[in-house]
Order: sequence, then C-alpha cells, then structure tokens
Amino acid sequence: MKLKKQDILKALETITVPGEGQNMVESGAVTNVVTFADEVIVDITIKNPSLQAKKRTEVDILKTIHEKVYEKAKITVNVKVEAPVKPKANVIKGKPIPGIQNIVAVASGKGGVGKSTVTANLAVTLAKMGFKVGVLDADIYGPSIPIMFDVADEKPLAVNIEGKSKMKPIENYGVKILSIGFFTQPNQAVVWRGPMAAKALNQMIFDAHWGELDFLLLDLPPGTGDIHLSIMQSLPITGAVVVSTPQNIALADAKKGVAMFQQDSIQVPVLGIIENMAYFTPEELPDNKYYIFGKEGAKHLAEDLNVQFLGEIPLVQSIREAGDVGHPAALQTATPLEQAFETLTQNVVQEVVNRNESLPPTEAIKITTMAGCAAVKK
Repeated sequence: MKLKKQDILKALETITVPGEGQNMVESGAVTNVVTFADEVIVDITIKNPSLQAKKRTEVDILKTIHEKVYEKAKITVNVKVEAPVKPKANVIKGKPIPGIQNIVAVASGKGGVGKSTVTANLAVTLAKMGFKVGVLDADIYGPSIPIMFDVADEKPLAVNIEGKSKMKPIENYGVKILSIGFFTQPNQAVVWRGPMAAKALNQMIFDAHWGELDFLLLDLPPGTGDIHLSIMQSLPITGAVVVSTPQNIALADAKKGVAMFQQDSIQVPVLGIIENMAYFTPEELPDNKYYIFGKEGAKHLAEDLNVQFLGEIPLVQSIREAGDVGHPAALQTATPLEQAFETLTQNVVQEVVNRNESLPPTEAIKITTMAGCAAVKK
C-alpha cells in the first residue's frame, strides 16, 4: 500500500502533545513527515523532557497511524526534546563530583522490600560487566551495605589528594563503598536529627576520594523524607529506580516514591520500577511459582505510572543467605539468579543511556520554605 502524507497528518491531528493542549500538527510539534510506499517517517519535537512523555509520544503515533491509516505501516518515529529554557534565577545545576559519570538513586516507598539487597547486587553485576562502580549507603539509620559486602569491620583511611585530606572508600568485589556504618559501633544506634545526618552525608559525598566511576549507586532510606531531600539538594542525580514487592501495601508506598521524584520542584527522572520477591520457587519444585505477595503488582504499577518496568527478582533463600554472609547472590555463576540480576542491570544501564541521550543534566534542588522545595540558581 502507498501511504499519503496528508492521511498521516490527518491522523496525527487526533493526538495531543504531552503537557500541551493543541494537537501535534496544530502546535507545530510535527516537523516533518516522509512517506515511501508502506513506510513513514515522523519527526516530532516535544517540550516535556521526561522519559515518560517521549515514550508516550512514540507509542501514540505508532498506534494512531496503525489504527487510522494502515495497520501494517512501517513507522519510524524520531522524537526530539527541546525543553523550554527556564529563567536563570530559577534553576541550578547540581554540584557534580569530579570523575563520576552517573549517579543513580535506589529508593523504596517502605522498608523491608529488599532495596539494599537490590542495590548490592546491582553494584556487583555492574562491576562484573566491566563498569567502575561505587555505592554510597545513604540509609543513615539502618546502614546494611557493609554487612552485605563483608566489610563491616573495615574503617576508611585518609588519603592526601592535592593537599586535601579525603576519605578512601572501602573496596570489595570491585565496588567502592562508603557508609555511616563504618563510623559507628555495631550496637550503636544513630540518633541524629536531619541537619546532622545531612552533614554526615555531605562529608561522605564530597570529602571522599571516589576516583573515576561510571556509576555511583545511592542506597536511600525508605520513604520520602529529609535525607532524600538533602541528597537531591547536594547532587545532580542522573535518575532513580524504585524497588517494590508485588504487595498492594508496598505498591501504595512505591507510588509515593515515584511521585516524589516527579514533583515539579524536584524533577529527577525515574528510570523505572523493580519488582523484588516477585514469586517463590521451591528448590525441590523448580517449575513451580508461588506468588506469595501477589502477582506482577509492580509491573502493573509501572504501566499505570507510565514508567519502565526494569525486571523482577524471585524470592529465593540463597539471596538472603548470600547477603547475610557478605557475598551478594549476583556473584554466583551459571545460576538463574545471576541471569535475573544481569537482565535487571542491563535494563537499568539502557535506561541511563536513554535518559542521557534525551534529557539535559538533572537540576539540584534547594529547600526554601517549610512548605516545600524550589529550584534556584546558585
């Protein structure tokens, strides 16, 4: 079938640009349409910088042309993002850490969903893939990363870098690690108010010699609180991933976690959602799956929120055992667990690549009033 340009444009007039009231053609978002036989190329420019808006635009165009023009059309959609220029007084670029390419926050709406376990296994899998990786354990009140990396008894040393004393992160399994757990006694509770916790975090971020890193993973505390805001105040976070179980209670809190990053005053790109403890398979019944906490809840939440579903990790006893003895399960070779974490990590890396290709650097935020946050230029 030979497609006609005017038919394509007529179909595109039925689609609204994300975040705008006019249709794609009327608003001038569609910059070019080329047809050749049953092939069509659509060039479109949108102003919404979110990954969700870009994906929705592409999906809407594909679906509309297939439904209204020709169901077997071969369609190429080129989406360009031109974020509106904001006044200089209202934006600030985060304070980058020299040598660190990508900063990925790992968050959860509630505790107990395996966020730190996922962080540890993401880190070692990235290292196995050849990336230079660091983990900052920002879970001030429950630092568990040192145990999971079998370095709980280690203490960071001071090194002299260009005349300044810096903390040298502890390293194991090819991952550099800093945690408040290195500076407290095993039985000591961290009873700090927000400003004190924020100061400790800033020291671990900026007074550390991280060196060259492809990825710095931030293991955030559960919830949406002061520590999260302090981190986003300090750093231009590349993106965030949210960990949840399929359980409805966990999903309700995960939705709030996603909403926090997407607030107008924060605007940290959400790379996607990870479903942990997705199902249980007994060792003696390897073909059976028992959905103890519900089935595909996080996957459906990702679809509802229009963010990527990054993958699922099963509820397996060896993951817990590996974390307890300080040898993350992803280090196991030729196992389904290794494959699950590799697939998950590949998806995270791909979303980071997509985000860096389509979006400008993340802005840091500054808390201005008790009512909330505002972006300002330093």
